[in-house]
Amino acid sequence: MNNKNSLVTKLAFLSVSFMVTSAYAIQGSLPQLKAALGISQTQSEYLVTTPSFAVMIFVVLSPLLQQWFNISDKKIIMAGVTIVGLAGIVPMFANDYTAILISRLVLGAGFGLYNSQAISMISVWYEGTTRAQMLGWRAAAEQIGQACTLAIAGLILSYAGWHASFAVYLLAFVVLFFFAVRVPDDSKAQDNNVAEDDLAEELTEVEEPIKKISPVVYLLVLFAFLLVVDYVGMENRFPGLTVAIKGSSYTGSSMFLSLMLIGATLGGLFYGSINKALGFNTVYLGLGLMAISNFLFAFANGNFAMLVIGLLLIGFPLQLVSPLIFNLLPDLAPAKRQPLVTSMVLIGFNFGAFFSPTIAEWMNRLVGRPMSGLDLAAPFPIYGVMLIVIALIIFFATRHSKQAN
Repeated sequence: MNNKNSLVTKLAFLSVSFMVTSAYAIQGSLPQLKAALGISQTQSEYLVTTPSFAVMIFVVLSPLLQQWFNISDKKIIMAGVTIVGLAGIVPMFANDYTAILISRLVLGAGFGLYNSQAISMISVWYEGTTRAQMLGWRAAAEQIGQACTLAIAGLILSYAGWHASFAVYLLAFVVLFFFAVRVPDDSKAQDNNVAEDDLAEELTEVEEPIKKISPVVYLLVLFAFLLVVDYVGMENRFPGLTVAIKGSSYTGSSMFLSLMLIGATLGGLFYGSINKALGFNTVYLGLGLMAISNFLFAFANGNFAMLVIGLLLIGFPLQLVSPLIFNLLPDLAPAKRQPLVTSMVLIGFNFGAFFSPTIAEWMNRLVGRPMSGLDLAAPFPIYGVMLIVIALIIFFATRHSKQAN
């Protein structure tokens, strides 16, 4: 069996996370899809977020299917990546909105089949600083994958149109081959003892073996939901805002979305170091930078440079906060319940991603702004204020907890 600490084995495990955010690869194509299919802004955004709905279902079904059919972790992950590749390329040959939407649902099912295993295995295999580092690298792998698939799909869009941009999902088969060759079939950790994490001590004191799921897990699920509503909403609205500023022929939004993901990648790569230096204060840094990003994006008002700066900024802090959530889980539930609590948080993330278009539409209606032009930025001042409120709630809650102890 390959050494779990070898670089190539780590890369093989992380490689499957490369494709898990590729549902967003077509964001740069949304204005062209909207025009070609004759659909609304919200309908076009659901082509990006609909896979998240299937992910929510299949992160729950995946452990059950694995148990019923006695499938190893490696095989369930390989099945999921195969589905991603096959379903992803269907829109290359389809012109009907419903057919494309269904293919996106199947794509999400593929992600859901293996997403929780890819994360929970890290929590079980690795401990302490190595675990935090691997979780950060996993987040970075997601962002690198999203950046690469966005850039490739955007490049194809410029030369061959929106149909051909879906060819980016052929990359899933490259990932499948690498994973199949390098990862051993027996992917269970030999040691289920998880080292106590300094970050989790801010929320809970762990002195004895954990016997039940902490209520903090449910708060983290809600937290994950709110973060992704904001993040995905900004990604979805950016192409429409660029067209409103630059004109309907503009196709360069994919490049900026890819650049934004470079910041997100750096956030994942440096999460372990920043967490080590700041401890629980990492969450305040992340939420503060995300709030600033929202305000820049919201108040750009036709200033393209300011809009781009707001977009580029949001990726880095999100990848400081999301690994934090997963890093807390091993100290908030027993080792045998880690797949369950990991799935719960993934459901929070994907529920937020799926409903992001509808929530953004509600925000537009709340402030009485239409769903077009520069008014697509209307939800983001509200999101920025929400992030500040969340940071204050966390601050006073943890302060009260310390005083009570």
